[in-house]
Amino acid sequence: MDKRLNGRQYGYLTSNNDSRFVRAINHQQVAGYSVGIVYIENVNYPMMPGNVVNAYTYDFPVRMRAVPNLTNERLFAADPTIANDIIATAKHMVEKEGVRAICSACGFFGNFHRRVAEALDVPVALSSLVQLPWIKSIIKPGQKVGILTANASAITPELFKNCCVEDFRNIVIKDMMHSENFSAVVDMRGYFDNGKAREEVVQAALELLEGDDDIGAILLECSDMPPYAAAIQEATQLPVFDFITLIKWLHNGTTQRPYSGWI
Repeated sequence: MDKRLNGRQYGYLTSNNDSRFVRAINHQQVAGYSVGIVYIENVNYPMMPGNVVNAYTYDFPVRMRAVPNLTNERLFAADPTIANDIIATAKHMVEKEGVRAICSACGFFGNFHRRVAEALDVPVALSSLVQLPWIKSIIKPGQKVGILTANASAITPELFKNCCVEDFRNIVIKDMMHSENFSAVVDMRGYFDNGKAREEVVQAALELLEGDDDIGAILLECSDMPPYAAAIQEATQLPVFDFITLIKWLHNGTTQRPYSGWI
């Protein structure tokens, strides 16, 4: 078979290069998405701009699809029976909707990162935690990474290992489970005071630094924390990484454009 007919096609079209050979993937129904995002089906809380599942967060199109019957409780408990549903949902976006990479809308999808990556033929990054090795490689040797999370009890050695993080020393974790407003993303009460939620998350970041002055960067594990990333960075004066830095990285790696300009 002609090699031009196999697999996924990459290439950026302009008015100057649109007279070219193009092809479709069998059964693909839509196009133009770089990143597909799997998310929890049963949630009830406000999704602010900056949240992974708020489309206004991005300046490029993303495709989102719920995993059937998936709840916070099942995901936090790493229920092994949901793995096949996650794979099926991701495969649908890859095969039917043409996405070029898969991410998620909760760091605890990371318990299934390895299995999903093995099942798909596109890049997979199911948790913001997969950024940890890279973050540790760009700060001073021996410095720590501060992690803010919605549920510290669910951050286990198995979660790190499934996210391909073999060395999870030199990390400091701060839990937001018992905050008054931000905890709405865990207890699903459907409302919170956004200004107060921001203050709580920023205060938690500052408490990380008060408890350990050798932190070189902050990683926001929770997909509901990116709306407050800029405020956290201003307060801590540190590099801040989150789901959106991860999704932009996936997007940029799968949608390279040719450079143009004066020389």
